[in-house]
Amino acid sequence: MSAILRNILAVFAGLVVGSVVNMAIIAVGPMVIPPPEGVDMADMDKFAENLQLLKPANFIAPWLAHAAGTLVGAFTAAKLAASHKMIFALGIGVFFLLGGIMMVSMFGGPVWFVVLDLVGAYLPMGFLGGTLGTTQKPQPAGTAR
Repeated sequence: MSAILRNILAVFAGLVVGSVVNMAIIAVGPMVIPPPEGVDMADMDKFAENLQLLKPANFIAPWLAHAAGTLVGAFTAAKLAASHKMIFALGIGVFFLLGGIMMVSMFGGPVWFVVLDLVGAYLPMGFLGGTLGTTQKPQPAGTAR
């Protein structure tokens, strides 16, 4: 398989795997930490209004989803890429950051969460995923690479 095709597939796999992790945590989050009484997060017409009613604990799952989705996606891209592993991992972080910016611009949210999410969930996790995905295991003494 050519390096270009492998790199394209690595980015695609990173986006898919990261998105699946993100959505899984978003789906499970309200089961673990239920929203306040009367808040329906599935109602997209009232989503922005409902965000203002949430308690800080209700933002744990979304932040974790954004951070873990980006981390796993970046790690996947770095592991599968033929070259430029960190660049592709950071590219996954930028892609998810753009999604986060789009959500904030559409729905808003508490300022503390917006800052924490946009600053702490995407690029740092993209970098960490790239670092973990490019780290080589130490070779036993006397073995050639």
